[in-house]
Amino acid sequence: MTGQWRMFLAMLVLTIVAAGFAGWAGVQYGVQRSGQTADLDTLLHRDLHLDTDQDHKIHTLEQRYGDERTRLQAEMQAANRDLARAITTHHAYGPDAQRAIDRFHRAMGLLQEATVRHILAMRAVLSPQQAQTFDGTIAKALGADAP
Repeated sequence: MTGQWRMFLAMLVLTIVAAGFAGWAGVQYGVQRSGQTADLDTLLHRDLHLDTDQDHKIHTLEQRYGDERTRLQAEMQAANRDLARAITTHHAYGPDAQRAIDRFHRAMGLLQEATVRHILAMRAVLSPQQAQTFDGTIAKALGADAP
Protein backbone atom coordinates (compact mmCIF):
# COMPACT_ATOMS: atom_id res chain seq x y z
CA MET A 1 0.00 0.00 0.00
CA THR A 2 1.46 3.34 -1.03
CA GLY A 3 1.77 6.32 1.26
CA GLN A 4 -0.86 8.18 -0.75
CA TRP A 5 -3.41 5.39 -0.24
CA ARG A 6 -2.63 5.22 3.46
CA MET A 7 -3.16 8.96 3.77
CA PHE A 8 -6.44 8.69 1.84
CA LEU A 9 -7.72 5.89 4.10
CA ALA A 10 -6.63 7.75 7.23
CA MET A 11 -8.45 10.89 6.05
CA LEU A 12 -11.53 8.84 5.15
CA VAL A 13 -11.63 7.22 8.60
CA LEU A 14 -11.07 10.59 10.26
CA THR A 15 -13.90 12.11 8.22
CA ILE A 16 -16.28 9.28 9.14
CA VAL A 17 -15.41 9.60 12.84
CA ALA A 18 -15.80 13.40 12.74
CA ALA A 19 -19.14 13.13 10.93
CA GLY A 20 -20.37 10.55 13.43
CA PHE A 21 -19.35 12.74 16.34
CA ALA A 22 -20.96 15.80 14.77
CA GLY A 23 -24.19 13.86 14.25
CA TRP A 24 -24.19 12.63 17.84
CA ALA A 25 -23.46 16.14 19.16
CA GLY A 26 -26.27 17.56 17.03
CA VAL A 27 -28.75 15.06 18.41
CA GLN A 28 -27.65 15.79 21.97
CA TYR A 29 -28.00 19.52 21.36
CA GLY A 30 -31.46 19.04 19.84
CA VAL A 31 -32.66 16.91 22.74
CA GLN A 32 -31.36 19.48 25.23
CA ARG A 33 -32.92 22.42 23.34
CA SER A 34 -36.29 20.70 22.97
CA GLY A 35 -36.51 20.36 26.76
CA GLN A 36 -35.57 24.01 27.23
CA THR A 37 -38.16 25.12 24.69
CA ALA A 38 -40.84 23.16 26.50
CA ASP A 39 -39.80 24.75 29.82
CA LEU A 40 -39.96 28.25 28.36
CA ASP A 41 -43.26 27.57 26.63
CA THR A 42 -44.75 26.18 29.87
CA LEU A 43 -43.47 29.18 31.80
CA LEU A 44 -44.92 31.65 29.31
CA HIS A 45 -48.32 30.10 28.77
CA ARG A 46 -49.02 28.52 32.13
CA ASP A 47 -46.91 29.97 34.90
CA LEU A 48 -46.75 33.67 34.01
CA HIS A 49 -50.52 34.09 33.69
CA LEU A 50 -50.39 36.25 30.58
CA ASP A 51 -53.30 38.55 29.93
CA THR A 52 -55.12 38.35 26.58
CA ASP A 53 -53.05 41.13 24.99
CA GLN A 54 -49.75 39.60 26.13
CA ASP A 55 -50.83 36.17 24.93
CA HIS A 56 -51.73 37.55 21.50
CA LYS A 57 -48.44 39.45 21.17
CA ILE A 58 -46.37 36.44 22.26
CA HIS A 59 -48.28 34.17 19.87
CA THR A 60 -47.50 36.55 16.99
CA LEU A 61 -43.82 36.64 17.98
CA GLU A 62 -43.71 32.83 18.21
CA GLN A 63 -45.19 32.44 14.72
CA ARG A 64 -42.70 34.89 13.21
CA TYR A 65 -39.77 33.24 14.98
CA GLY A 66 -41.00 29.76 14.04
CA ASP A 67 -40.95 30.70 10.36
CA GLU A 68 -37.44 32.14 10.62
CA ARG A 69 -36.20 29.15 12.63
CA THR A 70 -37.62 26.72 10.07
CA ARG A 71 -35.92 28.62 7.23
CA LEU A 72 -32.54 28.69 8.98
CA GLN A 73 -32.74 25.02 9.98
CA ALA A 74 -33.45 24.16 6.34
CA GLU A 75 -30.35 26.17 5.38
CA MET A 76 -28.26 24.21 7.89
CA GLN A 77 -29.61 20.93 6.51
CA ALA A 78 -28.78 22.04 2.96
CA ALA A 79 -25.25 22.94 4.09
CA ASN A 80 -24.87 19.49 5.63
CA ARG A 81 -25.97 17.90 2.35
CA ASP A 82 -23.35 20.01 0.54
CA LEU A 83 -20.74 18.85 3.04
CA ALA A 84 -21.72 15.22 2.52
CA ARG A 85 -21.38 15.69 -1.26
CA ALA A 86 -17.99 17.36 -0.85
CA ILE A 87 -16.70 14.60 1.39
CA THR A 88 -17.98 11.73 -0.73
CA THR A 89 -16.93 13.34 -4.02
CA HIS A 90 -13.48 14.69 -3.19
CA HIS A 91 -12.47 12.53 -0.21
CA ALA A 92 -10.52 15.50 1.06
CA TYR A 93 -11.00 18.67 3.05
CA GLY A 94 -11.04 21.08 0.18
CA PRO A 95 -12.79 24.26 -0.93
CA ASP A 96 -16.21 22.59 -1.32
CA ALA A 97 -16.10 21.21 2.21
CA GLN A 98 -14.96 24.57 3.58
CA ARG A 99 -17.79 26.39 1.75
CA ALA A 100 -20.35 23.95 3.16
CA ILE A 101 -19.00 24.36 6.69
CA ASP A 102 -18.98 28.15 6.35
CA ARG A 103 -22.57 28.04 5.04
CA PHE A 104 -23.62 25.92 8.02
CA HIS A 105 -21.89 28.23 10.50
CA ARG A 106 -23.51 31.32 8.97
CA ALA A 107 -26.99 29.77 9.25
CA MET A 108 -26.31 28.54 12.79
CA GLY A 109 -25.08 31.98 13.85
CA LEU A 110 -28.12 33.65 12.31
CA LEU A 111 -30.36 31.18 14.14
CA GLN A 112 -28.70 31.93 17.45
CA GLU A 113 -29.06 35.68 16.85
CA ALA A 114 -32.73 35.24 15.85
CA THR A 115 -33.34 33.22 19.02
CA VAL A 116 -31.85 35.92 21.24
CA ARG A 117 -33.87 38.63 19.47
CA HIS A 118 -37.00 36.50 19.89
CA ILE A 119 -36.39 35.98 23.61
CA LEU A 120 -35.85 39.70 24.14
CA ALA A 121 -38.96 40.56 22.13
CA MET A 122 -41.04 38.21 24.29
CA ARG A 123 -39.50 39.66 27.45
CA ALA A 124 -40.53 43.17 26.34
CA VAL A 125 -44.19 42.05 26.42
CA LEU A 126 -43.99 40.98 30.08
CA SER A 127 -44.62 42.95 33.26
CA PRO A 128 -41.56 43.61 35.46
CA GLN A 129 -42.52 40.76 37.81
CA GLN A 130 -43.12 38.35 34.91
CA ALA A 131 -39.82 39.46 33.33
CA GLN A 132 -37.94 38.63 36.52
CA THR A 133 -39.31 35.06 36.51
CA PHE A 134 -38.64 34.82 32.76
CA ASP A 135 -35.03 35.96 33.29
CA GLY A 136 -34.48 33.19 35.81
CA THR A 137 -35.71 30.58 33.35
CA ILE A 138 -33.51 31.97 30.57
CA ALA A 139 -30.47 32.06 32.85
CA LYS A 140 -31.10 28.45 33.87
CA ALA A 141 -31.56 27.36 30.24
CA LEU A 142 -28.24 28.98 29.32
CA GLY A 143 -26.43 27.45 32.28
CA ALA A 144 -26.02 30.61 34.34
CA ASP A 145 -27.19 31.55 37.80
CA ALA A 146 -30.48 33.40 37.91
CA PRO A 147 -30.13 37.19 38.10
